[in-house]
Amino acid sequence: MTDVAARFAELGLTLPAPAAPVAAYVPTVEHGGLLHISGQLPFLDDGSFITGRLGADVDLAGGQHAAKRCGVMLIAQIGAALGGDFSRVERIVKLGVFVNSTLDFTDQPQVANGASELMEAVFGASGKHARSAVGVAVLPRGAAVEIDAIVAVRPA
Repeated sequence: MTDVAARFAELGLTLPAPAAPVAAYVPTVEHGGLLHISGQLPFLDDGSFITGRLGADVDLAGGQHAAKRCGVMLIAQIGAALGGDFSRVERIVKLGVFVNSTLDFTDQPQVANGASELMEAVFGASGKHARSAVGVAVLPRGAAVEIDAIVAVRPA
């Protein structure tokens, strides 16, 4: 497994502190060798996040960037859940990608590539995963994208 911090630096990214829950849930649950990660929003380095609707006021490139930023937060949550021991990550199993989009926007899979490509860039072959990418009418706080994940992990 490559060093995640080093991969982030090579990609020009900074691993942020994980976002705190905003309602009655926990950010991660580890059970049976799987780490389930609650939906993450596209936070930027300054603490703001990307809002808007694909097909209206956010273009495809903006949606891909939003998905990538969700991926960054997913990785931050993985790090927090595993006490910073990314060597426990066996595989990114699945991403669930929710795209705030108009009824006629149909490029949800291309938007989701922003996160999928990040997972492979950071985790190599272990970052290749199954995925769902769906359009939704609205997301929390008006976010452009929200992504949850399932990650296979080795025992501590």
